[in-house]
This record gives sequence, structure tokens and C-alpha cells, in this order.
Amino acid sequence: MTRITALPFEQASASAQAQLEGIRKGLGFIPNTFATLAHAPAALSGYLALSQALGKGTLNAKAREVVALASSQVNGCEYCLAAHTLFAGKAGLSEADIRSARDGEFDAVARLTQQVVDSRGRLSDAQLQAAREAGLSDAAIVEVVANVALMTLTNYLNNLAETDVDFPPVAV
Repeated sequence: MTRITALPFEQASASAQAQLEGIRKGLGFIPNTFATLAHAPAALSGYLALSQALGKGTLNAKAREVVALASSQVNGCEYCLAAHTLFAGKAGLSEADIRSARDGEFDAVARLTQQVVDSRGRLSDAQLQAAREAGLSDAAIVEVVANVALMTLTNYLNNLAETDVDFPPVAV
């Protein structure tokens, strides 16, 4: 049972409503995770600003979905795994790729993501060197960490709130 209910659109603040309307236009509906974030308009705004900024960064959509899948798997977020399995498919990942990304095995981004989440950012010199040797630039490494931070926000919120999953469910 949901512990923090998704805020009905009509009950959201004017600033949150504007942001939620933008999400509705982009996705065709307002996912429960955003309606839950709308309880704190500053948190919703911060999430959306960072997400938008990272969309213009070094990592392409496929790589950002790999980060989302790997971090959501480690964090056990049923909601984000469901959402990002759908988005990863749209970004061109196959079912096998999605499983591999969730397991931290798909590529250097998946491995680095899993290591960052598992170690809370305290990677060894050897792990960092391995990421670089696998072709990740310092810019990409920083963006992996930023995307992990973004996913940690929604992973933790959804885990705490027990957000109702409104995407096709997947096994955690």
C-alpha cells in the first residue's frame, strides 16, 4: 500500500502543475513518481532541471537508461525498473541488453554505475582506471555519478513511498 500518495493534479501547487503538465505533454500521462515528487515542488523542479541538463550531456539516451537500470537494480526500486525497462526498450536496448544492464554487465557504464552505487562512490584506483581503459572520459564518469544521483532520488523516494507502479511491471 502506498505510504505517500501521488498528489492529484488539482491539489498540486501552481508551479508543480505547470511542471506536471509538461510531463503529461511529453509522456502522455503523469507518472505516479512525478505526482509524488509534486508534494515538494522544489524537489520536482530540481529533479526535472538535472534530468534536462543531463539530457544535453556526454551520455546518450541509451547510456542514461543503462545507468537508470543498473542503479535501480542495486537499489531495489520496482517502480524505476518498470519505467526504465520501458524507456530502455525505446532507446534501443533489447531484453537481453536490459537484463545485462540491470546486472551491471552490459558495458563500462553499467559496471561503473553498479560500482558507484555499491560503494557509495568510493571506487578503488583500479576500478576508476578500468573505467577509463574501457573508454570512459572524465566527463562521462562525472555524468554517470550525476545520473546515479538523479536515480537515487527517485529510487529512494519510490522505495519509501511505495509508489504505485503505473508502467508494465518487471521482476526486481
